[in-house]
Amino acid sequence: MAAKPLVASAPPAWDTYKQSPSLVLGFHGCDRDAAEAVLNGSTKHLKLSDNEYDWLGPGIYFWEADPWRAMEFANDARLRPQLANGEVKTPYVIGAVLHLGRCCNLLDAESLGELERAYEFIGNIYQLARQPMPENRDGADLSARFRDRLVVETMHDLRRESGIEAYDSVRAAFFEGDALYPGAGFRRKNHIQIAVRSVHCIKGYFRLPGM
Repeated sequence: MAAKPLVASAPPAWDTYKQSPSLVLGFHGCDRDAAEAVLNGSTKHLKLSDNEYDWLGPGIYFWEADPWRAMEFANDARLRPQLANGEVKTPYVIGAVLHLGRCCNLLDAESLGELERAYEFIGNIYQLARQPMPENRDGADLSARFRDRLVVETMHDLRRESGIEAYDSVRAAFFEGDALYPGAGFRRKNHIQIAVRSVHCIKGYFRLPGM
């Protein structure tokens, strides 16, 4: 079924504000060998993640300004191999300097509206086909995001079919974990995650002190 053009809720010229004006530090938790291959130049980039449950769709994933959470993820992935397809044997963190380019920032109203319109589009298709949509799963934090992945990819498809410039990256805040303290509005694992879709957004990698 051909995609309908996206209905813009803001003037088209405003799309230019999706261009990120600054650099961001990102941190990637992985296996030491994978990081060393990038740092010594034998591999140009980190491996792109393309799982059906990836929260922000396919991309090279980074924790924004948070090497601690990146290391926590790497440690968890060693203990729970399903988190990284069994690839983490020695937990490690590698840093990257990122320019997010044209970013789908799911902290701004227009990007959230665009994602909602993508859900309505793909939801209608599933309804017409009398098929259930994939669901997010795995506990209160919904750490297996099958539906979100589908909707994010639908959004990218709609942009492409409507002749709208593609996103280079996707950025979102996630609110996870237990309350930080009794009655808190903050949660222990809150973080901002970035999925880099265009590798030209990665301006360089670096080794963290002590790693």
